[in-house]
Amino acid sequence: MRPEWLFSLVPLTAGAGFLGFGLSGRRRAEALRRTGVTARGRIVRHDVTRSDEGATYRHPVATWTTQDGRECTHASRFGRDTIAPRFAVGASVVIRYDPAKPRRFLIQDWDTPAVDKVFTVLGTVLTAGTVAVVLVLLVTL
Repeated sequence: MRPEWLFSLVPLTAGAGFLGFGLSGRRRAEALRRTGVTARGRIVRHDVTRSDEGATYRHPVATWTTQDGRECTHASRFGRDTIAPRFAVGASVVIRYDPAKPRRFLIQDWDTPAVDKVFTVLGTVLTAGTVAVVLVLLVTL
């Protein structure tokens, strides 16, 4: 086999990373759906991040009180380029959190499962496609 097959490691690595990210997010969302607790919270600010390409993402930071009385303030793991008025600073939101680890939470209607699904599908396609190509190359040599 010639060394060109090493280039297949690029989509395989990217696919495995996307797949891992997507499955992790889906597992987290499913656990919150099953065992999470709902609380009323509010948006206190937006953390702003910039990508390497210059895009700006705003992550709403929500604060809420857990059932056992702890105050929690955390930023959403999802950022968007624009903020809808219902997620503006001071807006009341519904939070679903893990009572054992309140840092694991989601903001209802903001944290969408579609992102995790896209990463899972893309990761599966890249990983399976690359493995199939490498297997065909191995068999035809």
